[in-house]
Amino acid sequence: MAAPTFPLVPKRRLVGLAFGGMRSVRRGSGSDVAGSRPYRPGDPVDRIDWAASARLSLARGADEFVVREHYAEEAPRVVVFADRRPGMSVYPPEWPWLSKPAAIRACVRTIADSARAARGYVGFLDYGGGERSWQPARSEREVGRQELDRPFRAPEGSLVRGLAFLGEQRRDLPTGTFLFVLSDFVPAPPREVWLRALEHRWDVVPVIVQDPVWEQSFPDVGGIVIPFADPGDGRVAFVRLTEREAAERRERHERRLADLLAGFRALDLEPVLIGSSDPHDVAAAFLRWAERRAFARGGKL
Repeated sequence: MAAPTFPLVPKRRLVGLAFGGMRSVRRGSGSDVAGSRPYRPGDPVDRIDWAASARLSLARGADEFVVREHYAEEAPRVVVFADRRPGMSVYPPEWPWLSKPAAIRACVRTIADSARAARGYVGFLDYGGGERSWQPARSEREVGRQELDRPFRAPEGSLVRGLAFLGEQRRDLPTGTFLFVLSDFVPAPPREVWLRALEHRWDVVPVIVQDPVWEQSFPDVGGIVIPFADPGDGRVAFVRLTEREAAERRERHERRLADLLAGFRALDLEPVLIGSSDPHDVAAAFLRWAERRAFARGGKL
């Protein structure tokens, strides 16, 4: 069975037909007609619009030739920036919490497969090994194990550092590049960091990876001993919360998520909320994101 994918729907409707779904404003080789102009010596003969040339020649009483211009067909560029801080990997897969490494692995594969399905180029950035690992989006290729199985040793502040680094890669991240940023965003980068990223006219997509029970909310576990893991060193401590403490955590977590979503939407960013590591659940979340974008543009998938 084919791997689940989703369409790369640009935030804004651009001009021209896309190579695999994106649209370009540049003139060049393509199938979508941008307009016409008088023939100039050296223009390819196959670009002459013979019907328009005949009408113009008849009207002017002389041989006139009109050349069709097209919008260039361009491959979409996609960059996946994964947050690999230790706090993103505190719970192993066998625990009844969301395994963020497994969720990120599913997200990376789904995004990369979707980019390849759109005949796009995909690149990767993370600081998982403690230092920057950067692979520009320059080719159509399958996601490799080196992208899926990177360690989770990124330093604090790596999201801010990474977004600043990408801002220097103008050659590899032209206008319209899809930038998927995968993190739990606890804490989230400051607003000005996102504003600087948006100045580059990238199509920025925050992908929020949070446990739906314990981070997006909090269960009623008053009086029950539950394990808590330290994001720094992964050590587990067993804690008994009162009903009031559990309710306060639930209110705090739900407000934190609501503020995070509202902050992104105030920046005109449409985030993807991930609460599962199942590949089909992950693909469904991205499909809902694509459907919302298509609806906002007045169309459908």
